[in-house]
Amino acid sequence: MAWGDQGYGDEFVKGVATTLFISFSSYAIGASIGMLGAWAKLCPVRSLNRAGEVYTTVVRSLPELLLIFLIFYLGTPALARLLILLHLADEGLQINPFFAVIAALGLIYGAYLTDVLRGGIQAVPKGQIEAAKAFGMHGTRRFTRIIFPQMIRFAVPGLGNQWLNITKDSALVSVVAQVNDIMSVGRSAANSTKHFIFYLSATAAVFMVVSAVSMVVFSRLEKRANRGVRRA
Repeated sequence: MAWGDQGYGDEFVKGVATTLFISFSSYAIGASIGMLGAWAKLCPVRSLNRAGEVYTTVVRSLPELLLIFLIFYLGTPALARLLILLHLADEGLQINPFFAVIAALGLIYGAYLTDVLRGGIQAVPKGQIEAAKAFGMHGTRRFTRIIFPQMIRFAVPGLGNQWLNITKDSALVSVVAQVNDIMSVGRSAANSTKHFIFYLSATAAVFMVVSAVSMVVFSRLEKRANRGVRRA
């Protein structure tokens, strides 16, 4: 674990940075999709309800690795072809595989975050929303002033769990794209030195540190979201 050419310490540090970048990027995409999915599943329009249900059911029914393969090998060429047909790109467009798998992971976790955020919205007392309507608040203001602050309070535990899951599943990205994340560095070090137990244990320890720090952060976020709330 020495630094520089004599060890893999610096490579593990770079791997942590890469894993966090993949996780943050995928989580941001997933959260955005999750908000849209939650709105669709709570919307009175039946077609949007059905679309949201189909999306979450399909994603939650299939293994993450299989979905990454399907999205990467089917979705990426289809997207490139669509951009070419719309004259938004030139022939021979190649979508960056690194960002393609990040988008795939975000699309997958968007389904899980959809139900987390939907549950948070449904936990907001309906009487407060009706009171806001009675005071003449339009939809955007009701969401920013009434729904969103309370939704986050109820959703933070679920959001934290999904963040922990996405940091671990970020290792799946290396299956279809060349990345130097924590798992790739640990596997490369183990294969090069043949010290499998040591480097795989070191990889596990790094993941545990990332998870421990994440749990502390989300614990503080949960306390902050619940400040001023009287406990029963």
